Amino acid sequence: MHRPHRPPDFAPATAPGFRGSTLPVALALALAASCAAPVVAAEPPGGLMHASAVPIAAAPTGAHPLSAYWVSEKLDGLRGRWDGRRLWTRGGLPVDAPAWFTAGWPERALDGELWLGRGRFEEISGLVRNPPPDDAPWREVRFLVFDLPGHGGRFDERVRAMRALPGTGVPPWLRPVAQSRVTDRAGLRARLRAVLDAGGEGLMLHRGDARYVPGRSDALLKLKPHDDAEARVVAHLPGRGKYAGLAGALLVEREDGVRFRIGSGLSDALRADPPPVGSLVTYRHNGLTVNGLPRFPRYLRLRPEPVEGGGTR
Repeated sequence: MHRPHRPPDFAPATAPGFRGSTLPVALALALAASCAAPVVAAEPPGGLMHASAVPIAAAPTGAHPLSAYWVSEKLDGLRGRWDGRRLWTRGGLPVDAPAWFTAGWPERALDGELWLGRGRFEEISGLVRNPPPDDAPWREVRFLVFDLPGHGGRFDERVRAMRALPGTGVPPWLRPVAQSRVTDRAGLRARLRAVLDAGGEGLMLHRGDARYVPGRSDALLKLKPHDDAEARVVAHLPGRGKYAGLAGALLVEREDGVRFRIGSGLSDALRADPPPVGSLVTYRHNGLTVNGLPRFPRYLRLRPEPVEGGGTR
């Protein structure tokens, strides 16, 4: 039987200001796609948010200035969906977490992240994909909530509701993501620089007047120093020299049918046991070339296969 364990309290780091030149960043326009699923334990809830990249020049201006947005850290964990009774991955697979881990969670839909810490995505992904025989690794895991799909109110109201979660008797490993405001681009760059310096991925900007509605929306923005995208592995290309007998690169195909190689970012372990042909991988790149190919693509991670309505934050 699993025993409840109280890990140390957690609060994502926030940033002091910084001095320096303008950051070369890409601002991804997150397109909110989610729905409040009925509280059921047999079927996964509906789709979640996903993002696409746009230039930093497209940062909030005009009718929706920066001051209209809540800012939080973009976590490099595993997206999770709590339907009120059961925890699911964003791809619609049940998460085999210990019973004590979700004991005391509210009977309402939660959208959040299973998180071990910055730079530990592979660990949390492995924990969920290949559950260990004992629950010891779960003692470090947090579920950090960044939205309430079934709330119905504006994000300003949902932030207040999320902040009230710790006072409702939930366990200490269930907590809201820290949300705060910035008033100008200098403050936004300062926040981003601090998160990056601490090993984080980037920032999320969520407009305060936005409702959580199905479909695409421009109310959620993602700020990162690189562009990320997905492609499907179509072949393992043989390595040469020190990589003889291993995978030298992955031949991948984008959704539009364009193929290219990814060699950078592959560890020796991955070269010996590369992502299987047919799997989806996430890669990082520095924009596109004049021919429309990713510039300097680097392998980032194996992406869980999405189901109908799935997406990425």
